[in-house]
Amino acid sequence: MSELPYNLVYLGIGGIAWTVAGLKLRAWRREPSFGLLVVALAVASPSTSFLLASPLLYQAIGRLTGVGNLATLLVYLGIVGFSAATVVLALVWAPPEERAGDQVWAPLDDRLRQRVRRRTAVFAAMVPVLVALFLIGGPYRPETPLTFDTTFAPHTATALFLALYQGLYAYSLIDIGRVCLGHAARLPAGWLRRGIRFIAAGALTACGYVVCKIAAIALAYAGIDGAEWLSTALGPLFATLGAIGITLGFAGPAGAAWTSRRRDFRALRPLWDLVYRADRRLALEGPPSPAWRERVALRDLEWRTTRRGLEIRDGQLTLRPWIDPAAVRGAERFAERSALDPDERDALVVAAALRSAVGALAARAVPRPREEQPVLPGLDADPAEERAHLVLVSSFLQSPLLERALAEQS
Repeated sequence: MSELPYNLVYLGIGGIAWTVAGLKLRAWRREPSFGLLVVALAVASPSTSFLLASPLLYQAIGRLTGVGNLATLLVYLGIVGFSAATVVLALVWAPPEERAGDQVWAPLDDRLRQRVRRRTAVFAAMVPVLVALFLIGGPYRPETPLTFDTTFAPHTATALFLALYQGLYAYSLIDIGRVCLGHAARLPAGWLRRGIRFIAAGALTACGYVVCKIAAIALAYAGIDGAEWLSTALGPLFATLGAIGITLGFAGPAGAAWTSRRRDFRALRPLWDLVYRADRRLALEGPPSPAWRERVALRDLEWRTTRRGLEIRDGQLTLRPWIDPAAVRGAERFAERSALDPDERDALVVAAALRSAVGALAARAVPRPREEQPVLPGLDADPAEERAHLVLVSSFLQSPLLERALAEQS
C-alpha cells in the first residue's frame, strides 16, 4: 500500500493543527490564563502526534535513533498528553450558567487545583507504565508505521501497552465530548456554540478509532488474521475525521472573532477619516495608512481597532463645539419616522451631528459655548457596546439616509 496518502493527510492535519496551537500559545502569552494554556496544550499534543505518525517522519525517527518503531511510543505519549489536557479542560471549563461576564474558565481555587492534580496524577503515573510495557515488548523490527498494532499485538506486553493507551484515550474523548455537549446545550446560538459542538462531534467520532483499534488488537492477539484493515484504514479514517472536527472546534470561534475584528477595523475607517480631517493630531504615527494596506491587514487587529475607536472618541470631543443643534433635531425627527431600531436611530443622529460639525469647522464657524452644545446619544455606551455603536455611525456616513436626515434641519 502506498504511504503517500498517509503522509499527505497526517502531515497536512498536523501542520494545520500546529498553526492553531501556535495562535493559542500566542494568545496565552498576551493574556496568561491556566485555561488557555490547557487549550493550547490540548491542540499541540495531538498535532505533534499527527506529524510523527506520518510514515515519512516515523521511519526517519527509527533510522536516526536506531530504536525500531520508537515513533509509536512518542505518538502515543503525545495522545496521552492530549487525553490529560482534555480531562483537565473539562474540569476548568466553567458551565455557561456559572460564568460571570466574559469569564470562561472556572476560578482556580484550592478545590479545583486538587481535582486537577488528581486527574493529571493518573495520567502521569501511566506514562512510565506505558514506556516499560513498550520496551518489554520489543525489540520491534522492521519499521511498521501503519501496521505496528496488529504486527506486535501477539506480544503480551505490547498488547497491554496498546490496550492501556486506548483506554486512556477513550476515557478522555468521552469525558470532553460529554462536557462539550452539556455546555453547548446551554449556550446561545453563535460561533462559540458551533465550535463546542464541533469539538464534541470530533471527540465522539474519534471514539470510532478506539473501537477499530481495540478490535484489531484483540483479533491479532488471538492469532486471527485478515483484520489489519481495521487498524490501517478504518481506524485512521475515524481519527482523521475526529481531528478535523476538534481542530475546527478550536479554530472556528477564534477565526470568527478575528474576522469580526478585521471587519470592525475596516468599517470604522470612514468615521475615522471624518474626524481626522477635523484634528490631524489623531494620527499619532504619521499620516493614515492607505486603504489598500488596511484591506490586507492581518495582525494586531484588536489593538488597532481599539485605538481607532479611542481616536474617534477624541475626535468627536474635538468636534462637539461645532455641532449644529438644528442638524441634531432634524436628524432625530427623521430617525423617529424611519423604520430603524433604537441603536440605528442613535447612530444616524450622531453621524448627522458629526457631518454638520465638520462642515461648520471647514466654514470657520464660531464654536458654541459648552451650555449650547447638544448631548449626543452613545456617549455613555458600555465599552462592550461602544464599538458596535461606532461601526453603525460609520456605516451611516455612506448611507443616503444621512443626506435626507441633514435636510430636515430646522
